Amino acid sequence: MLDGKRILLIVSGGIAAYKCPDLVRRLRERGCQVRCLLTRSGAEFVTALALQSVSEEKVYQELFSLTDENEMGHIRLSREADVILIAPATANIIAKMAHGQADDLATTTLLASDKPVIIAPAMNHRMWDHPATRHNLQTLTARGVQVIGPDQGAMACGEFGMGRMSEPLAIADALGQFFRHGLPLAGRRALVTSGPTFEAIDPVRFIGNRSSGKQGHAIARALAALGCETTLVSGPTRLADPPGVSVVAVESARQMLAACETALPVDIVVCAAAVADWRADQEQASKIKKTTGRKPPPLKLTENPDILALLAKPGKNRPALVIGFAAETDDVVANAIAKRQRKQCDWIIANDVSAATGTFTGDFNQVHLISADGIKDWPKMSKSAVGEMLGQHIVDHFSEAP
Repeated sequence: MLDGKRILLIVSGGIAAYKCPDLVRRLRERGCQVRCLLTRSGAEFVTALALQSVSEEKVYQELFSLTDENEMGHIRLSREADVILIAPATANIIAKMAHGQADDLATTTLLASDKPVIIAPAMNHRMWDHPATRHNLQTLTARGVQVIGPDQGAMACGEFGMGRMSEPLAIADALGQFFRHGLPLAGRRALVTSGPTFEAIDPVRFIGNRSSGKQGHAIARALAALGCETTLVSGPTRLADPPGVSVVAVESARQMLAACETALPVDIVVCAAAVADWRADQEQASKIKKTTGRKPPPLKLTENPDILALLAKPGKNRPALVIGFAAETDDVVANAIAKRQRKQCDWIIANDVSAATGTFTGDFNQVHLISADGIKDWPKMSKSAVGEMLGQHIVDHFSEAP
């Protein structure tokens, strides 16, 4: 959800400023570009070098910098961000904002900005409860400034009460919610499965397949970017977690089913995982030893749960849109049409995974979207593009729904 977003972080002078390097790290984990503006009082608690190291961006400090203001730095900073975040927001900077003061780089930038402003207050609980602070906050919220926190807890002064700055993870999550609001899938929840499953034979060997998980991860990333609260249940892959997505790592089909059931209820299900159809009837506790001259031991298989069919089963709690994948090597479309009817899902994405296509391990895919409305043949494109196109079809589906 925060992928590619540009955050201007203003660090003002409270003890909670020591959390800001971690906050920058959390935001960048979600795909943000973070540029820091450090006030003089903020520099008493955290260094510009620390912020520069974690953000990999220049840190701005002085209003009357010959180099920065030669480029009208306070104007440029205010225009180049998608949102301005003040953390910690002390009682002092809140008061300056409420009264339109502009006596340093931070307040001048804020006054020159037309971008959304979010504050994460941090102060002593008596300062937080003071009528002047309450009045200043009312003034700011009336202007559209959004507030994250504060929390209740022990303070650096030794007292206890409301006024602790929210933790970096909570602030990053709140920013994700902020950007999600107003997006086409905001308010909806999605479940995506991805990757292979590994079905253990013994502690060393397993039954598996060649799925890389690239397509499922791309779909989860695309849905999150459209505002959907997305859970990705992934079998073993070498891929990084998509930003803004809640990821549950599993290994076997039964673990994947359990994780999917835990994620319910959702509005959208996309079963992109290549789930093993069978597993060993009984997993051996010790490695099966090879013995010269003896026949290999028999391997008795049993059927795995059909995750797509179970999630698509008609009922009160069935998701509004269930999408399956049909990875085929022959008669791709015909087999996919039969699978959609058999599994009772709404859409099937059919693709050719025969060795010559390189689909399983590659970065490109060519798919056919099969629904009750017919068949749409998509051109060959990157798996990321497939995810984005599918996301747009999902948006259109819900836009047209009565």
